[in-house]
Amino acid sequence: QVHLVESGGGLVQSGGSLRLSCEGTGNIYRINNMAWYRQAPGKERDLVATIQRGGETHYVDSVKDRYTITRDNAKNTVYLQMNNLKLEDTAVYLCFAEIHVSANCEFDYWGQGPQVTVSS
Repeated sequence: QVHLVESGGGLVQSGGSLRLSCEGTGNIYRINNMAWYRQAPGKERDLVATIQRGGETHYVDSVKDRYTITRDNAKNTVYLQMNNLKLEDTAVYLCFAEIHVSANCEFDYWGQGPQVTVSS
């Protein structure tokens, strides 16, 4: 069994910071791409940032220069540092990972999604 276990959400004032963590647990051979998505109430799930196994990153324009995605391959963990948070950043944040459970078998996994609420 493989799971993505997230932590770090909560309530923060506008301009504040939060750090999300997402750890892969269970029978993991290797994790390739990892990413964070978010879904606000009544809206579709949107990509926030991605990070490849080698560290190459990509951000959507709305979070560039405010969010930083990093990963620790030894810990099967991806992080999202969120600074200068805005009201429109309020959403459920979901971790995503492409996980090999063996050399030739890969599945996509999702975390449970901590709530991030930004208040004025």
